[in-house]
Amino acid sequence: MSYIATFTPETLSRTDVDALRGPLVLEFGRNDCGWCQRAQPLIEAAFIQAGAQVPHVKIEDGRGRPLGRSYGIKLWPTLVFLHHGVEVARLVRPQQAHIVIDALMQLEKLSNQ
Repeated sequence: MSYIATFTPETLSRTDVDALRGPLVLEFGRNDCGWCQRAQPLIEAAFIQAGAQVPHVKIEDGRGRPLGRSYGIKLWPTLVFLHHGVEVARLVRPQQAHIVIDALMQLEKLSNQ
């Protein structure tokens, strides 16, 4: 299962993210977002089904938040899949677990090369 941590833009910067090594999934959203709430069960199921050992970081996003803006986030939830700080996939408002699983498998494949 993935490690889930929650950060605010004040505790994690783009420079921090770009410097990270290995795979990482950033999930931008808000606790009070209906789309985010509906997507949580399928996102969690996808990580479990994929057996992914990928860190999963939830970012509390909002208007004017620099980390979300640096990734051009406009809709929540948005999942950004990174390998060594470089974006390899992005899912906006995922509605099916298999799409998240496919992106996770792509990320794990890169990590195992």
